[in-house]
Amino acid sequence: MSSFSAKTKKTLAVTACIIVLAGCSSTYKFHGYAPSEDEMANVIIGADTRETVEEIIGKPSSSGVLEDGNWYYVATKMEQRTYKAPKAVSRELVAVSFDEDGVVSNVERFGLEDGRVVTFSRRVTDLPVKGPSAISQMLGNIGNFDLGQAVGAQ
Repeated sequence: MSSFSAKTKKTLAVTACIIVLAGCSSTYKFHGYAPSEDEMANVIIGADTRETVEEIIGKPSSSGVLEDGNWYYVATKMEQRTYKAPKAVSRELVAVSFDEDGVVSNVERFGLEDGRVVTFSRRVTDLPVKGPSAISQMLGNIGNFDLGQAVGAQ
């Protein structure tokens, strides 16, 4: 004879199913920060400077990738599923360009869709956009590293 009642067995089976299903669900981690369209609307091209942009939306985690010292705000959403390696499911980059005097000249928002850089929005002056290849590299390389190499493990 079994020491568990039918009701207890049923409860254990349902609990086990719930645990298995919960383990299969995705968890998400967010890295970095990219200001929203509403926040960026407060940045005035041709008027705001590095100091006022810092007051409005904060200082970025990436700057000076190019010689001109533009600011880049990068946000990535990573998905983790049980035993699979984490993968980037969305990536957004906001680029704020400054002229020689430190005044905002361009504001652009890029994303990564199917491995290709996509321009979501662009507020530019009549000057051409600088350095799209650097932006492509930043968006394409985030998350593409071996953690073992980064910490020196072999």
